[in-house]
Amino acid sequence: MSRTLVVKCTAGAEEAERANQAFTVAASAVAAGASVSLWLTGEAAWFGVPGRASLDLELATPLGDLLDLVLESGSVTVCGQCAARRGLAEADLVPGAAIKGAAAFAEEILAEGVQAIVY
Repeated sequence: MSRTLVVKCTAGAEEAERANQAFTVAASAVAAGASVSLWLTGEAAWFGVPGRASLDLELATPLGDLLDLVLESGSVTVCGQCAARRGLAEADLVPGAAIKGAAAFAEEILAEGVQAIVY
């Protein structure tokens, strides 16, 4: 059985290297066969909107490509409060992304065999 990795990205385009690191780790874990859950919070919530998953960062894999890889084999969740503060509903997100609250995040990271990382 593979381990589960929950990656929480709290950085938006204003902190491109930190945001890129979260997406790179999530996509790399998917490629390694892990079960991955990527949570987008704060300004990172915008990365869940079609056409918004991009960063101006030299030598970085395009964020949209990394997001697509995670969506293919893992899950992408936008924080409920963060979405509400930005006027976002699930219909505004990329196909496959969901909006969930803190209770769902806590449930995921407290499950047995889960590793959580916050960027």
